Amino acid sequence: MPAKQIVFALITALHDIFTAAWIGGLLTLVLSVLPAARKTLGMEPTQRLMDAIQKRLSVVVYVSMVGLALTGLLLSNRAPGFEGLFHFGTRYATLLSLKHLAMLLMVGLALFRSLFLARLRLPAPRKQKLSLGLLVANLVLGVSVLVLTGFLAAVGTAVAPVG
Repeated sequence: MPAKQIVFALITALHDIFTAAWIGGLLTLVLSVLPAARKTLGMEPTQRLMDAIQKRLSVVVYVSMVGLALTGLLLSNRAPGFEGLFHFGTRYATLLSLKHLAMLLMVGLALFRSLFLARLRLPAPRKQKLSLGLLVANLVLGVSVLVLTGFLAAVGTAVAPVG
């Protein structure tokens, strides 16, 4: 196998690992850990547990953000349908731009939740509700990214105009 193919395969694998770590972590947290902790521990211990989990997962999320940006840039060089960030001239470019917009929103929500939410002067119940809302919003965006990725794979890198 040529070296270029090996490098492309490894970059793609890393991109997939970063995606799985971040979005898989969101899915696991929202659909399994949080409901099980609430049912088993109650609200106050659940909040302490979620704070501890968030502290550990934030490192994974930060690494994933940087890793996705770097591997995404490297992968875009290989995609003939890539016209640059936020171009909407072809079906492929439009889907890719929507995916990038969703990822930017995910990054913004994740950074706000992990770096700024604790500093807001809000009553604890309101802060917890906001934190959960941001977590669920990020999960919805993450699933949207995966759906858009599926559509990108289906469309291929064809450069047919939109419409």
